[in-house]
Amino acid sequence: MLKIENLVKNYKDVRALDGLNLEVKEGQVYGFLGPNGAGKSTTILSTLGLIFPQEGRIELFDRDVFSEGKFNENALVEAKKRIGYMPEHATLWDFLTPVQTLDIIADAFKMPKQEKEKRINELLDLVGLSETKNKKVGKFSKGMRQRLLLAQALLNDPDLLILDEPMTGLDPKGIAEFKEIIREQKKAGKTVFFSSHILAHVEEICDTVGVIVKGKLRVEDNLENIKREFLRKVGYTILIETNVPVDWSSSGWKVTPLGEKKYRIVAEEDIREQVHDFVASQGTKILTMQVKEPSLEEIFLKMVD
Repeated sequence: MLKIENLVKNYKDVRALDGLNLEVKEGQVYGFLGPNGAGKSTTILSTLGLIFPQEGRIELFDRDVFSEGKFNENALVEAKKRIGYMPEHATLWDFLTPVQTLDIIADAFKMPKQEKEKRINELLDLVGLSETKNKKVGKFSKGMRQRLLLAQALLNDPDLLILDEPMTGLDPKGIAEFKEIIREQKKAGKTVFFSSHILAHVEEICDTVGVIVKGKLRVEDNLENIKREFLRKVGYTILIETNVPVDWSSSGWKVTPLGEKKYRIVAEEDIREQVHDFVASQGTKILTMQVKEPSLEEIFLKMVD
């Protein structure tokens, strides 16, 4: 669906993208995560042909749109017909209403009149703007503008939805609704690629997470595998509770008592089976056992450190 190889973008003396590689597969919700200035927006703008990289390759829908230092304009135009894009910063026409705004964009896609009217009403209802569809956009709040930008991104029923920091400015209700819309797009077979620096947004709805730091992709995988790899590198924290106190002196493990019968064990690998056998050898029973999983925030902070 989207494949980027060895992409380089320099702004004078600043290297925004430093040999970036990533791949968004069909049907995925891909969370593109990174701190401000990491290269997220530059990646998206390069993909859409809105800025010019110096090196690398960009593929959309199995066709090269950028390679050997130049864009394939025909391939890019065809690809963009199948893409919906919601920019991080966009200028809306303040003197128009949402209906008028979407009508102009629909005309650019040459949508038939009946289909256009039906689609506009459906989308305004979807994003919660049906009651203000005839209100001038200049009177809209930041959150309302974000909703309208999402509606315009969905207007052409895109196969690939690209969203740049889409939940900025939304209240908690709006964020919840936005996440549900993304889930519905996935159910409909769409592919979603969205950037964010807000970790909770990515963790809740993404199949795959890519973390970019200083123009390089540090990791790209599903969240379960990322957490497993992180645990392998930093160690497993196992929390257990037993029915009676345990003597750990002969175990050779790093064990910290958390109470009379509660313990924290830190090891370089998953030793839950060995812990179970050790406790059983003392005639003791384990009442609860769990591996403390890292949050995406812990992993992210470790990567950008």
